[in-house]
Amino acid sequence: MASRIRVVLRPVKSIVVRFCPFESNVESTRKFLQCINHKRIQATNRNCEVSADVRHDGSEPLVDVMFADGERLIMKGANLTTVEMLTALGSRCNAKELKAEQKSKKNP
Repeated sequence: MASRIRVVLRPVKSIVVRFCPFESNVESTRKFLQCINHKRIQATNRNCEVSADVRHDGSEPLVDVMFADGERLIMKGANLTTVEMLTALGSRCNAKELKAEQKSKKNP
């Protein structure tokens, strides 16, 4: 399922996955955390800090991604599947990689 989605964390500074484990809508967020912690994805950026913020307050599941350029991506996991979250992160990372590549080609 999620292994077919290519996620390269080079432009990512940190990822915080926040959820209450006792809520019924946290499965996709927990699976996202599991996928992001996979050694192949972690190997794409050893400096990317991934942390889990587990709370017992009934809060909605949330993934907060901070990019190296200061941009932020916040995904509310209650209404998203794991694949949708991985795809969104992967496409944003790929766009940033392309932008950085084009910038480096313009400025030799």
